[in-house]
Parts: sequence; structure tokens; C-alpha cells
Amino acid sequence: MRSRSRFLAGRFGAVLALATAAILAGGASGAFAQESVKIGFIGPLSGGNAQQGLSARNGFQLAIDQANAAGLPFKIEPVILDDAANPQTGVSAALKLTNDSQVVAATGHWNSGVALATIPVFQRAGVPFVVWGAISPKITERNNPMISRVVTTLVNTNEPLAAWAAKNIGKSIAIVSDTSDYGAANTKNFEKFYTAAGGKIVATEAAPVGTTDFRALLTKIKPLSPDAIYFGGVVTEAALVRQQMAELGMTAPMIGVDGFHDAEFIKIAGPAAEGTIAGIAKEKGNPQLAKLTQDYQAAKFSEPATTYTKNAFDAANIIIEALKKAGTKDKAAIAKAIRETQYDGAMGHTSFDENGQTKLPVELELRAVKNGSWTTQ
Repeated sequence: MRSRSRFLAGRFGAVLALATAAILAGGASGAFAQESVKIGFIGPLSGGNAQQGLSARNGFQLAIDQANAAGLPFKIEPVILDDAANPQTGVSAALKLTNDSQVVAATGHWNSGVALATIPVFQRAGVPFVVWGAISPKITERNNPMISRVVTTLVNTNEPLAAWAAKNIGKSIAIVSDTSDYGAANTKNFEKFYTAAGGKIVATEAAPVGTTDFRALLTKIKPLSPDAIYFGGVVTEAALVRQQMAELGMTAPMIGVDGFHDAEFIKIAGPAAEGTIAGIAKEKGNPQLAKLTQDYQAAKFSEPATTYTKNAFDAANIIIEALKKAGTKDKAAIAKAIRETQYDGAMGHTSFDENGQTKLPVELELRAVKNGSWTTQ
């Protein structure tokens, strides 16, 4: 009996030891499981501005993929949402992100009207948000601690463009814009700087986003014989304005800032696109931009890169660097770490002022449509 008792006791002990080892092993693997966090992206992935959003999405995705492959102490799950260049859709996307407790930060928006609609959502929710494309000055006019922006504002391009136009095109320009915040800001700033440079605005016309027929307002402008028409909107409407100018026999050039500087403008406007001039922030080569270009090609994205690819790539990497510094738990600390950024990326050296606006300097580059493509002047 005694020997059987010893046997049972020994067997029970062995089973207990194995069970304990299994529990400990499970506990250890649980303890060392990699934390997962989410970073959001919002942009126009459908509709007339989709090319901008898709190329930015790809830059964002590339940054996340590279960060995950680099062996971070946490894993990043990208959450990519479409705003369709529509403020209401953008707000729905922002609410989806901010209602997810795993989302520690986000980046977004090409359209200023959408950004202005979603910024209060991110601010109230206390979720850090970095703007990669929208350029309305209103976005960073006051200090919203959760909001930063890596791209310069439309003021930075309209001022030198207006001075150039007054000197090189003529002293008489008509303005056509859309009625969005972006269009209104372009109209206000170009008129301000152009008149300061000695020019005169002979007409100011605006139409809602989505307008397809501009012939009536162009017919009003035609007898005024302006030296140029400044267009303060984006791709599709700009192309239609240029096309309809040609139909009406208006030979003056069309000029503007980077809202319509896109291959799709040429595709829609066709031969009428020739001679159109866009003033954009000059891209300055650096090793990070060269590497991004190489990596983007190697990743074989379906869409070609645009200027917004590098913007969203840098925005994502700035967020990732902030997470490395501040951790993933305290979103206010993450936002503070973003504001304290000194980041050398594909855009150049990024740092932010007290309102979260990038301090990246701007040099104007003029691009004109020649022989069916955008060419540096």
C-alpha cells in the first residue's frame, strides 16, 4: 500500500509540475506579447480628388510597413478611411477613429474644408492629428494642442505667385474660385498680394464645388479682357474652367497654386490645358526623398507618387517617432512629442511653431503645361 501511495503521490506531483510549467509558459508568452496600436489615415480615396488621396495613402502605408519591419516595441495597425473630399464623410471617418480606443494618433486630409470640419472632433477627443495636405491658413490660426501640420499654407505660395504675375503677366487679372474654405482663402490671399504688387482684380466669381458649367461667369469676364484668370480651386473644376475658356475663345492664360497641379487636370482639360501655370512649393532633393522614391517604386503601388506621397510618409513617421519617445498610452504626451519634433525626412527638416504649423521654408516653383505635361518654367 505504501509503495502504491508513493507512486500516486509521485505521479500527482509530476502532473502538477507539468501543469504549473504550462501555466507559467502561457503567462510568460502573454506577458511578452507585442502590444498593438492603431494609427489612422483619412483622405479622398474616391471621387475627383482620389489621385491625391491614394498617393498619400500609399506613402502612409509605406511608412507603417517599414516601421513594423524595423522591430518596434509595438506593432502598428493602419486604419485607412475615405473622406471622399466631403466634410460630412470626413467627420464620420474622424468619429470612427476617435471612438476606437486603440487609435493613438491619425493623419489626414487633402481638402481644407474637410480638415476644418474634423479638427474639432480630434481636439475634443484628445487624439493627436497631423494634417498632411490641406493648406488653408485657418487650420493653424490658433493653437489646438492636438493638431499639427507638415505642409505649408496657401499663403506661402500665393504671395510669390501674385508678385510674379504682376511683374510678368500683367496688371489685370480676374479671379474664379470654388466656394469652399480653400477657394475663399485663395481668393482673399491672391487678391491681397496681387493688389499690393500693383495689379488690379477686374472680376471675382465663385461657384460651388461640383459645378460643371462655368460658361455664364466666363462670359461675364471675357469683355474685361484680363491678362490672366486666376483659378482658386482644385483639379476637376479647374480643368473644366480651362476647357470652357478655350470654347469661348478666351486666350489669356490660367494661373493658380497647387490645388490643380496634377496629371488629371491635363487629362480632363485636354489640349486646352496648354499654357496653364501653377505656382507650387519647390521640392528640394535630399537623401530621404531619394530613398522614398526608390522604396516607393520597389513597393509597386498601383498609383504614381505625387507630392503628397512624401507629405503623408513624413507625417506617419513623425507620429511613429513621437510614439517611440512618449509611449503609446498618454495621447497628450504623444501630441506634445509631435510638436517638439525635429525631423529630417523626405520633405526636408520639419519642426513646428507654437500653433503646430510647420516651419519648413517655401521657395516658389512655376510649372506650366507644355506638350501635354507639367514642365518646370
